[in-house]
Amino acid sequence: MIVYELECRAGGHRFEGWFASSEDFSGQQARGLVSCPQCGSAEVAKAPMAPNLGRKGNQLPVPARAAKAEAAQAVAGLPEPARAALLALARLQAEALRESRWVGKSFTEDARAMHYGEKDHEVIHGQATLDEARALADEGVPVAPLLIPVAPPGEVN
Repeated sequence: MIVYELECRAGGHRFEGWFASSEDFSGQQARGLVSCPQCGSAEVAKAPMAPNLGRKGNQLPVPARAAKAEAAQAVAGLPEPARAALLALARLQAEALRESRWVGKSFTEDARAMHYGEKDHEVIHGQATLDEARALADEGVPVAPLLIPVAPPGEVN
């Protein structure tokens, strides 16, 4: 995946776009599929952006306030009540995930094993298909989707 900082030429709005490749972006733009999420204009171009370089092993992670600033920017075009609600949800989900353990693709297996007493209970999060989640719910295994998508550990820029 490649992330571009995009700019709406009609209204000057800036936003991110995620594409499989630079050719994918060019193809979607040529077909008029890339549009501004704030005003709907198809007059969109790549904006200048700094490269995203990984940190060195001896450097500290990005401070929490930078993450908060990114979250605030992501909801900048929304009405204030919606913006406040989404930021509150993101904050609550982040707090819950700190107390949870990532189990990745073994989520379904681990959740089922805990439900049937084959494993000790703990709070986990991971990946499951919609069919797997439905099967868990049908068996009475308590599961819930995350409201805000989460990148698996190790796949975060």
